[in-house]
Amino acid sequence: MKKYVILISGRGSNMRSLLEADLPGQCAAVISNRPDAAGLDYARSRGVATAVVDHRQFASREEFDAALAAEIESREADLVLLAGFMRVLTEGFVRRFEGRLLNIHPSLLPSFPGLTTHAKAISAGVRVHGCTVHFVTPALDAGPIVIQAAVPVLDEDSEETLGSRVLAQEHRVYVQAARWFLEGRLSIQGNRVLLAGARPEETALLSPRE
Repeated sequence: MKKYVILISGRGSNMRSLLEADLPGQCAAVISNRPDAAGLDYARSRGVATAVVDHRQFASREEFDAALAAEIESREADLVLLAGFMRVLTEGFVRRFEGRLLNIHPSLLPSFPGLTTHAKAISAGVRVHGCTVHFVTPALDAGPIVIQAAVPVLDEDSEETLGSRVLAQEHRVYVQAARWFLEGRLSIQGNRVLLAGARPEETALLSPRE
């Protein structure tokens, strides 16, 4: 059975959806860079091992990433899932786990990388917004895309209302992407992710509609 670890920095709502999904693998640990992360208590309540690698205890990003990598490798993880992990990882760390490091981002990449994505979407006037699960590469939010989900942007939307609808989709697609990886159905060709057994989708999402 494949093993996976989940990295968090806070409440870990995506972590919860992953732990509740009965994935075809074993969660070897939930690891946080913050000892006060609320998600750690939830993981412990489900009998999942936890660990803290506090970034404030290290003089450089490189030293922190080395300690984090050692903790992950001690768990013999096949897959590393970033779930609200609020640290920019060094190239050395990313290369170490290349091809088995996934992230969930709250926009339809390559649109709106970085932070404050919902505000950016509203300001840009886009009609469709969403979330993306992608493999992590050294370039921020630019790795091969596994799956995306879209939601309409409503005229009355605020950052909070739009973000809430996007988050609900994050919980769906991150579980799906992790399941596909653990089932051995994902492969990367160039900057494109192929899914074994995928069915083509020919319908279109229109927003707004009459």
